[in-house]
Amino acid sequence: MSVIRLRNTHCHIINMMLFLVFTLLLLSDAAASKSIIKSLPGFDGNLPFVLETGYIGVGELEAVQLFYYFIESERSPKDDPLVLWLTGGPGCSALSGIIYEIGPLSFDYAKSSGGGKPVFALNPYSWTKIANIIFVDAPVGTGFSYSTTWEGYHVSDTISAVETYEFLRKVRESVFLNRKIYKLYVKEKEWHRSGFFSN
Repeated sequence: MSVIRLRNTHCHIINMMLFLVFTLLLLSDAAASKSIIKSLPGFDGNLPFVLETGYIGVGELEAVQLFYYFIESERSPKDDPLVLWLTGGPGCSALSGIIYEIGPLSFDYAKSSGGGKPVFALNPYSWTKIANIIFVDAPVGTGFSYSTTWEGYHVSDTISAVETYEFLRKVRESVFLNRKIYKLYVKEKEWHRSGFFSN
């Protein structure tokens, strides 16, 4: 292996660890349990939709902690389907799906100038107008998802598919226990390391 490749790998690991430590410090309260987010910096007032975030532990000893954003349908949460949105990459945070693709928020670029905090606007074309959506930071190491062991970061297509399936089973028990949602649609954007799902 070349020195440049080793150096790049080493830098990537260090940057990833710094990012994870910083993120965990910022989100230490959210990491303890699921949280309902009522407001966000850059958005005036309370959010006009239900946003829940949290972690679901998967794998051996639940060492892999997959972070999710659940946004309830703005129309009829009990009647509307659930969409599991898996962002492409691999390695792209699910937040990109919320902000740039199908989620209820987008950046208001006209008001987000000058290097200050970004300003959010509502997305009138959001899929949350007609569906409940759960966005997942997967595979581990993406976005806010992390592992408590180094072994947890060894990911393959098979491992990612197994972890995503386990995530679905567990999120059904914890997030949707009191919600009666019967239809599930899985959407993978571009290439995602979750493999194929079937009935």
